[in-house]
Amino acid sequence: MRILKIISRLVVGSTFIFSGVVKAIDPLGSAYKFHDYFQAFNISFLNPLSLALAILLCTAEFTAGFSVLTGLRQKTGILGVLILLVIFTPLTFILSLTNPVSDCGCFGDAIHLTNWQTFGKNIILSTLAIVFLVNKSNTKQLFDTSKEWIIISAAIVLFIFFSLYNLRYLPVIDFLPYKTGVKIAEKMVLPEGVTGDEYQTTFIYEKNGIKKEFSLNNYPANDTTWKFVEQKSSLVKKGYQPPIHDFIITSMTGEDITQKVLSHSGYSVLMISKKLPEANKKSLTRGFDLGRYCIEKGIDFYILTSSGSWDLKNYINGLEFCSVDETTLKSMIRANPGYILLRDGKIIEKWSWANLPHTDWFDKL
Repeated sequence: MRILKIISRLVVGSTFIFSGVVKAIDPLGSAYKFHDYFQAFNISFLNPLSLALAILLCTAEFTAGFSVLTGLRQKTGILGVLILLVIFTPLTFILSLTNPVSDCGCFGDAIHLTNWQTFGKNIILSTLAIVFLVNKSNTKQLFDTSKEWIIISAAIVLFIFFSLYNLRYLPVIDFLPYKTGVKIAEKMVLPEGVTGDEYQTTFIYEKNGIKKEFSLNNYPANDTTWKFVEQKSSLVKKGYQPPIHDFIITSMTGEDITQKVLSHSGYSVLMISKKLPEANKKSLTRGFDLGRYCIEKGIDFYILTSSGSWDLKNYINGLEFCSVDETTLKSMIRANPGYILLRDGKIIEKWSWANLPHTDWFDKL
């Protein structure tokens, strides 16, 4: 029983610490996950609370795990673990049945689990936590109560500062596909011998008021008596999906300039703002100034945004604005605005608005 108690303590404590830390490394990613859940359950009025809840959750997970693993206020820590499990185990069961969001986000972007895998993990952790709680009576207190609370409070403060640091200056570990050193085009292709998703395409044609479905093999391509109505595609078999599969840059004139950007042999700077009106005006102005400076120095500069044409009217300033899917922009960089330096389609550097170098840094390019 003593060995089981030790195993329970190590597994529960380490898992909760790991879960809290990976979320704190990317608090904005956790906020996006809260946003997805709020959308799925039609409670999007809670979206403004997403970031605060993300930091609160990862802090609670880390604190509970830290307490259990170190033995500081251990009873409080294991009760905290059980409270979190009581809340999230039934929730993950509901998510497993309904699957409104495919990835639970319990380990951020470090490890992706399905909802059923998350539910199973929570069942195991709940069992181990109960085993540890039942056999906790022999555990000795390490320090007096006040000292233990001081240590835990200090750990909480440092952990929150760590979260805010990652929020301001980009995650210290980048778990996303667009990390420094990645050549984007290489992450967009299927490896040799690997098959991608298989789709079945159906064509609907109409003749004499009657609609009929056709496949690729028998649709009336040369029969003008049939009028094309629509095309439908359905997923038949899930295959391998490249890490980067939705990277498309469209100019304001509607031209796809993705290959132009990725094949450019010189340096290019991508200024990324998922929604321009949501970004700080001072930060945007600094980015626009950098854009003009880069162009003077012969460095390509693109502003990637998902803002609509109505919003763009307020920002048109001679620089090249491009349209990119909002989810893609969120995956590219956790900042608004953020910046990526490319050379020959390879990511050389990434910056948030807070640590963007001064213009003279770009002279060496």
